[in-house]
Formats: sequence, C-alpha cells, structure tokens
Amino acid sequence: MHETIRVDRKATGPDRCQVAVSGELDLVTAGDVRQALQNAVGENHVVVVDLGGLTFCDCRGLNALLAAARTARAGDVELRLCAVPHFLARILRLSGTRSAFTIEESGLP
Repeated sequence: MHETIRVDRKATGPDRCQVAVSGELDLVTAGDVRQALQNAVGENHVVVVDLGGLTFCDCRGLNALLAAARTARAGDVELRLCAVPHFLARILRLSGTRSAFTIEESGLP
C-alpha cells in the first residue's frame, strides 16, 4: 500500500525554515517534495529538512533531495538534513551522495 507524502513547511526564524517530509518519497511523490524544497531554498538562507517521518525513498526521491542541494549550493543557502533514517543514510553512503548534504549527525548510524 502506498503511503502519501506529507510536507510541512514552517518558518523558524528570519530567512530560515524547516520542511518536514514524511511517508514515501518515490516516483509518485518526488515532484511535490522537489517543488516544496526548491521553494524553501529560493526564499530562505537556511533550510532544515526533517526526514524523521520518512518511511521509504527510491532513486526519484534521492534525486529530489539532490536537486535541492544543488540549488542551495548555487544560491549560497545552507540546506541541512536532520533525523535521517538509517535506510536513507545507507542509500546516501552506498550511492556516494552523502557529501552533497550537510547532515545533522544524530540521524546517522
């Protein structure tokens, strides 16, 4: 059964926001997450992506995260991932893409 993605965005200070992503980040939901992250990165200097509620991520989901990281880097925006689930930490490590992100270490094994 496919769980829908939930993206909650809230301001946490001047030019700063948090985007909480929960559910399955995959082919069906990656476009919505990509757009939400692109908007957040375009409007803030610091964006924290809380992945604590993420239950699944495929290559399309990873691409959405990587696109946000590229946009953030180009715009001199700090994009941080927090509460990274173990399965995503493993995907990042095995795919060689971990270095594309600033990751709050408490979410990694």
